[in-house]
Amino acid sequence: MASCQPSSLSEDLSPQLSSSGLIEDEEIPGPSAPWVEPNPPPESPGWKRDWLTALEEEIAAEAEDIWVVESLSGLKMKLKKQRVSSVLPEHHEVFNRLLEDPVVKKFLAWDKNLRVSDKYLLSMVIAYFSRAGLFSWQYQRIHFFIALYLASDMEEDNQAPKQAIFSFLYGKNRTQRPLFHKLRFQFVRSMGWKTRVSREECEEIQAYDPEHWVWGRDRTLIP
Repeated sequence: MASCQPSSLSEDLSPQLSSSGLIEDEEIPGPSAPWVEPNPPPESPGWKRDWLTALEEEIAAEAEDIWVVESLSGLKMKLKKQRVSSVLPEHHEVFNRLLEDPVVKKFLAWDKNLRVSDKYLLSMVIAYFSRAGLFSWQYQRIHFFIALYLASDMEEDNQAPKQAIFSFLYGKNRTQRPLFHKLRFQFVRSMGWKTRVSREECEEIQAYDPEHWVWGRDRTLIP
């Protein structure tokens, strides 16, 4: 299970522990936040090219199918495919914990038209958590926004609204954006470049707790 084996990139994608053993997580991220380098290195000239190449070589992200017996009739056996989901209860728990983060709360309240955070994009956040290979305690605010940014990349034609993520993370400070994109690249790499999430998987994720308030964020219900 991916979440049970820490990714080799977990040090890059998770906050550091303080001397007291507690996770240091500022309410409003900035240069002092544990996942922000004081002087982030510039991206290499081939970074964008490598990113596009990786996406072109991406493997479909559906979980592996298994064959199960649907019915028996004498010596005849009817089989059907059954999807095995990699999403576990702990990934839902991580998602619910991050929904309580003050910056995440403000962002969701701001996105009243659900341009960046409708129920399907939020389902993809949980799917990405299941693929990234970090321990549950390692997921922090930055991972929520990276996953949401990736989901918007994959599903949305209008890319402008997702830029609001930077405002909530960094305010007017634009110097941290290159680091965000570096972490985004590392996050995708930790998922094995599997960024596609089917509608079926999104609906399975929502069915785990169908009464959860976040699944009411449905664009089709907006006048």
